[in-house]
Amino acid sequence: MSQKPTIVARKNGPYLVTSCQMLKEYANGTVYDTAGTVALCRCGGSSNKPFCDGTHNKIGFTDEKAPDRVPDKRETYVGAAVTIHDNRGICAHAARCTEGLTSVFRLGTDPWIDPDGADAEAVIAQITQCPSGALSYSVDGVEHRDREGDPMILIAPNGPYAIFGGADLRDVTWAEGASKEHFDLCRCGHSKNKPFCDGAHRDHPFDDAPTPAD
Repeated sequence: MSQKPTIVARKNGPYLVTSCQMLKEYANGTVYDTAGTVALCRCGGSSNKPFCDGTHNKIGFTDEKAPDRVPDKRETYVGAAVTIHDNRGICAHAARCTEGLTSVFRLGTDPWIDPDGADAEAVIAQITQCPSGALSYSVDGVEHRDREGDPMILIAPNGPYAIFGGADLRDVTWAEGASKEHFDLCRCGHSKNKPFCDGAHRDHPFDDAPTPAD
């Protein structure tokens, strides 16, 4: 397996990334040169996205977590064949679960997860598509959370940096049950749970095209 990248979220500044073997646009397959240390924008305003151009200093970007963010709390939903673990506090709201398996992940219903709403194979397949690490599952008392694969950073269209294959993300507090192998990092600048994505790029329409310089 390739070496995992090291990511340092600079205070009120960019992500400083070293040892990144793959930085790739998910939509068009563009691969960026990541030799040495690269600074990735996370304020949302760079005119040279995905790279930082110092705009965070001009707009007063802050990386503080918001006090009204979704609480870090892990819930467990026990089913006959598979148990589902979920932490809404780290969900990036990619909607893959609610759109992909509506009989299990049921918006507007309490409880919102029914682990017996589909066969175990379908439940497991859906959970493995969760990009944020909010979801995991257990079978026969053994939890399955991380996946196999070479480390890479994928850039979601108008969305977060999606980390796969693991990364050494420095100086952060990890949420309960969080995966360190796959997770989403905010790059629109509006997440209430920085440095992690909480789906705010949808509420604050984020265009990842380069921003014209003033």
